[in-house]
Amino acid sequence: MNVEINGSPILATLPIFGGIPLTATLVVTWSIMLLLTLFCIWLTHDLRVDHVTTRQTVAEFLVNTAQNFVDSNMGTRFSHYAPFVAAIFSLSLLSSLSGLLGVFSPTADLSTELAWAVLVFVLITATKIKTNGIGGYLKGYTQPIAVLTPFNIISEIATPISMAFRHFGNIVSGTVISTLIYAALGAASHALFGLLPGVVGDLLSQIPFLSVGIPAVFSLYFDWFSSFMQAFIFCMLTMMYIAAAAEAD
Repeated sequence: MNVEINGSPILATLPIFGGIPLTATLVVTWSIMLLLTLFCIWLTHDLRVDHVTTRQTVAEFLVNTAQNFVDSNMGTRFSHYAPFVAAIFSLSLLSSLSGLLGVFSPTADLSTELAWAVLVFVLITATKIKTNGIGGYLKGYTQPIAVLTPFNIISEIATPISMAFRHFGNIVSGTVISTLIYAALGAASHALFGLLPGVVGDLLSQIPFLSVGIPAVFSLYFDWFSSFMQAFIFCMLTMMYIAAAAEAD
C-alpha cells in the first residue's frame, strides 16, 4: 500500500526515533543538501592568491554574484545574509529541478516551502525585535490604532503562509500543466497516426511520437525557467521583508 504525507511517499519509518516516517521529501532534500555541501567544499579547496585555478574563479564568481545580489537589494549592512540567501536559492532551484531526474521533487511537498517560510518569518521577527526592542515590536501590532491589533496579527501570520503557498502553487501548477501536455500530445499522436489504414495505422497509433521532443520546448519554461523564477522570487521576498523589518518603527 502506497502511503503518503502531503503527497510525499513514505519510504520507511525510523523505529529508534519513535517511528518517524522517512519520506521521499526528506531523502531528496538531504541528498541535495549533501551534494551542495560537497560541491562547495570542492570549489573552495586549495584557494590561492597567485595562479588561480578555473575552479577558484568559478567559486569567486558565485560568491561575488550572491554578495552583489544581497547588497543591491538589502544594502551593505545586510551583507551577512548573502550565504543564507544563496543557500535558499540553490536549495529551491535544485529541489524543483530534481523532478527531471525522476525522483520526488521536495518543492511538490507544501511542508518544504512552509519550513523555509517559517525560518524567514523567524528572521523577520528577530530583525524587528532587534530594531525596536520587545516593547516596540509588540506596540507595532497596535498601530495605527489598537482596534486593528487582531488584523495586524493576522497580517503578520499571513506573511510566511503566502510565501509558502505562492512558491508551492506555481511549482505544482507547472507540473500539472506539463502532465496535461504529455497526455494531450499522446492522445493527438494516437488520433493522427490512427488515421493510417490497416496494421500500420494500428501499430503507429500506439507509439506517442508527438510526445518526443515537443514537451522539451515546454519544459524550458515550466521546469527550468519557472524553477529559477520561483527560487528568485522567494529570495527577493525574503530580502524585502527582512530589510523592511529593520526599518519598522
